Amino acid sequence: MRGASSGGGGGFRGGHRRRGPLDRDRVRRGEVRSLLLAALLDGPAHGYELMDRLEARSAGRWRPSPGSVYPLLQLLEEEGLIRGRDADGRRTFELTPAGRSQADEGRLRALAADASRPPAQLELRAELHSLHGAARQVAHAGTPEQLTRAVELIRGVRQALYGMLAEDTHGQPDDR
Repeated sequence: MRGASSGGGGGFRGGHRRRGPLDRDRVRRGEVRSLLLAALLDGPAHGYELMDRLEARSAGRWRPSPGSVYPLLQLLEEEGLIRGRDADGRRTFELTPAGRSQADEGRLRALAADASRPPAQLELRAELHSLHGAARQVAHAGTPEQLTRAVELIRGVRQALYGMLAEDTHGQPDDR
């Protein structure tokens, strides 16, 4: 369920959705360009690896389509920001020095935006990203019983989080 809020109003406050930089309905072509360059800072990759990296960075909320990624990769290559090479039947891309410079500038802007967030919010975001990675591993390699247990665990955590938000500061349910 990418790009959508799960039930219970999570992600909404005061009727307005709080959006991150990687929400599906918010990512524009120019942003995908910057995000692709930033994803290549992690090392060379082919298009689908880059899509996976961006999906992981958004904690599964957004995944660019091949129709947006591959034309941009070709454009970035024509602009001299990335270099492509064929290996094992796939085209792998890496940053050129000019591309690395542009990607580093984008990363600095992102870090500056994150600096305005409270440390606890950043820690929660990092833990959520780690949880997503663990869930993907269970989905890929887990037995049917492990998959069922993982769903139960994550459902329980989600319910506990909403329960926590429903309590006031004294641990009593909110009467609103």
